[in-house]
Amino acid sequence: MGTRVPRRLAVLVTALAVVVTGLPTAASAQQPGRPGTDQLRQVGYFTQWGIYGRQFFVKDLDTSGAAARLTHINYAFANVSEDGLCFEDNIPGEGDAWADYQWPVPAELSVDGVGDSFGEPLNGNFGQLLKLKQRHPHLKVNLSIGGWTWSTFFSNAALTPASRRAFVESCIDLFIEGNLPVLDGGSGGPGSAAGVFDGIDLDWEWPNWPGEPGNVIRPEDRKNFTKLLAEFRRQLDQHGRQTGEQYELTAFLPANPATMDAGFEGGQVFRYLDFATVQGYDFHGAWELTTNHQSAVREPVGAPVTPDFTLERTVESWLDRGAPRDKLVVGIPYFGRGWTGVTGGGTGLFQPATGAAPGTFEPGFEDYHVLRTLPDQGYALHRDPRAGHAWLFDGTTFWTFDDPQVVFQKARFIRTERLGGAMVWSLDGDDANATLTRKIHSGLRRG
Repeated sequence: MGTRVPRRLAVLVTALAVVVTGLPTAASAQQPGRPGTDQLRQVGYFTQWGIYGRQFFVKDLDTSGAAARLTHINYAFANVSEDGLCFEDNIPGEGDAWADYQWPVPAELSVDGVGDSFGEPLNGNFGQLLKLKQRHPHLKVNLSIGGWTWSTFFSNAALTPASRRAFVESCIDLFIEGNLPVLDGGSGGPGSAAGVFDGIDLDWEWPNWPGEPGNVIRPEDRKNFTKLLAEFRRQLDQHGRQTGEQYELTAFLPANPATMDAGFEGGQVFRYLDFATVQGYDFHGAWELTTNHQSAVREPVGAPVTPDFTLERTVESWLDRGAPRDKLVVGIPYFGRGWTGVTGGGTGLFQPATGAAPGTFEPGFEDYHVLRTLPDQGYALHRDPRAGHAWLFDGTTFWTFDDPQVVFQKARFIRTERLGGAMVWSLDGDDANATLTRKIHSGLRRG
C-alpha cells in the first residue's frame, strides 16, 4: 500500500510500576444501556490497508461468520492534519481515499454480489461497510481516528476551545454527515457516506507521552484529551438530536500505568465515553532481546521483570483510576510477536535472542492465520494455562501468540471480571473461518 505503515502500538517499557491513584468513578454524562448478558461488546478493527497485501475485504467478515458475532467494527484509520482537522486525500502515507470510498469493488468481492461502477458517490470500503450493516442490522461501525502512525497532530487539534470545536466539526462533517470530498476518483459529494458510521473512536497514541517519533507532545495534552472528549460528546449529541440517532464515542487506552497517568485524567474520561478499548498486547516484542509473552492474562512464573505487564494488571490499573468495569473492553491480538537467534534451550521462553523473527509484512510480527500453520513446519506448541498465554518454538525461532484456547480463556476472564467485552486487533489476522472471533463469542456468552 505505497508507503503507508501498518499500525504498531506503543513500545512499552520493560519495568512496570502500578500506581494506585484512587480516583473516584465519575458520574457518566451519558449511560448507554449495558449489552445483553448473553452478548457483551465484541469489537474488531478492520484495517483500511488490509485490502492490499492481506487481500482481506469487508465481504470476508460476512462469509466467515465474523460479522454475525461482532457488535462493533472500528474502521482504522482516519488521519489528523497539521492544522488539526479530519481530512481525506490520496497522498501515500497521509491518506487513502481510494481504499475508503473511491475503489470500484467488483461483484465477486462485494457483500451483496453487486459490483460498483467507477465514480459512484460511495464505493470502496465505506460502501461495503454500509452493505454489511444492511445485512447485519445489529452491527455498529465506528470511524477510528489516529492509531500509532497517524497520531502526529492530535495535540494541535486538542489545544484550544476553537481548535477542538473545529476538529470535531470536521470529523462529524466528513464521517457522520458523510460529506466526502470529490477527489480524482470521482466518488464522494454531499451526504455520500451518510449512514456508514455510528460513532467515533479516538486512538490518540499517546497524549503527553512518546509514541511514533515526530508526534507533537505537550504537557497540557492530559487535560486537553478530556476536553476533546467533552467536545465530541457535545457535538455528537447535538447532531443526534437533529437526526434522531445516538452516536457512540469510544477511545483506545494504554496498558502502561505511566502512560495512563501522564496522558489521561483517570476515570474522568469515562464521563464522555460509551466504552473504552484497552491495550491488551505488545507487552513484549523484539525491541527487547529476551523472548517473552506479549499478552498474558496473569504474570508467568519466572518472568524476567516483575511486576510485569498483564491483562489482569492493566484492568486493575484502570479500575484503580476510576474506570467503570462495564466500560472496559479488553484488547486481544490476532497476531504474534517473534524473535530469532534464540539460545538457552528448553521451551524458548525467557531466553536470549539476536533479533526479530522474519515476518510477512514486518520483522517480528505475524498474523494468527500464518502462525497456526507452524506446528506443521516443526514448531512445538507450548502454553501456560495458569498465566494464560501460548508460544511456538522450533529451537531457534520463537513466536508468542493467542490461539483459540487462549482467546477463549481471555473471553471467560472478561465475563468473570464483569468487564465490558473484548476488542481485537485486527480482523484480517484471523483465518477464513473466523475461528478466533467465533471462540471469543462463545467465551463471552453465559455458561
